[in-house]
Amino acid sequence: MTFRLGLTGSIGMGKSTTARLFAEEGCDIWDADAAVHRLYSGAAVPLMQAEFPDAIINGEVSREALKRIISADNTALKRIESIIHPLVREDRLQFSTDTKATICVFDIPLLFETNSQAEFDAVACVTVSPETQRQRVLDRGTMSVSQFEMILAQQLPIADKLARADYVVDTMTMDQARADVQHVVTDIKRRMRDA
Repeated sequence: MTFRLGLTGSIGMGKSTTARLFAEEGCDIWDADAAVHRLYSGAAVPLMQAEFPDAIINGEVSREALKRIISADNTALKRIESIIHPLVREDRLQFSTDTKATICVFDIPLLFETNSQAEFDAVACVTVSPETQRQRVLDRGTMSVSQFEMILAQQLPIADKLARADYVVDTMTMDQARADVQHVVTDIKRRMRDA
């Protein structure tokens, strides 16, 4: 039996780092962003080309082009999501079928926003202070303050995510995050033994 753990949080809160910590504990990881990246050079291309021909550059979906399209058209994001989300779900289900791990962690930024929580045995949510979150995102140098705020506005408030999660991973420090991840893995293994 495989335990399916959804991993979520808001932008800049440390999901990717937390996923790596789960991998160090022997968990298999499925990453939604990596799946989208694969799809943007594969299965999503013909569908996106039909809807957003300007988004295709060198035979792939360009994230930069999508950002420009979304900025110029307030209906674009919903249309993009209606194309991508079913493909991402299909990729995730294939991973679930193929994995042999005891615990699989599904790194999904918009887990609650896409109403996917019922697909998992439990959900862990990463958290950090709003100040640290903002600093981390802006320090990456990949987006402006307005882009960050736009993304934040599309995500559920972190307080809502934390209230709905089964586990919380505090990523203020690496030591704290590692301790929280180890606690989650230990608790899941206990739950599986008791089941």
